[in-house]
Amino acid sequence: MAVFWDKGYEATSTDDLVRAMGIGRQSMYDTFGDKHRLFLEALQRYNAESGAGLIERLHAGASPLMALEKVLMAIAHQTPGERARGCMGVNATAELAQKDPEVASIIRATGLLCETAFEQILREAKRQGELSPSVDEKKGGRFLLAALQGLRVTAKAGATPEALRDIATFTMAGLRAL
Repeated sequence: MAVFWDKGYEATSTDDLVRAMGIGRQSMYDTFGDKHRLFLEALQRYNAESGAGLIERLHAGASPLMALEKVLMAIAHQTPGERARGCMGVNATAELAQKDPEVASIIRATGLLCETAFEQILREAKRQGELSPSVDEKKGGRFLLAALQGLRVTAKAGATPEALRDIATFTMAGLRAL
């Protein structure tokens, strides 16, 4: 997974993969079929782990909006290397989603999972009186997914931690103002 995450699909060679896994080329083919199958498995694993982590972080506090803000702010607190590496899911979206239907399907499924998690946190924020009852959870979930992905792309592009904090703060202020 790490090689694809660091280099992307196209730039990763079979030699890179067998070297990283410490296995022979034939073992890789016998186990995974081909580079594309291995990439799909790595992307599914990454997305499952990152989706579960997102859900856990969103439910990690008494205040839904504070938990959401921590999720957004976490990108600003990453090391420069982590910000440059980016999110494997977002990286795969940019590199492959338009030309690889299997990658697009994985990305869509993960996006729906994240949107649903955001919808649930908004519903809980409304229940606790942190958000107006008029906030549309579905639209809010979509907005928050786009905001999170935008933060990740902006971080990968070299934005400063201050700029990333500003984006997260503005996102939360806009949400609270609804």
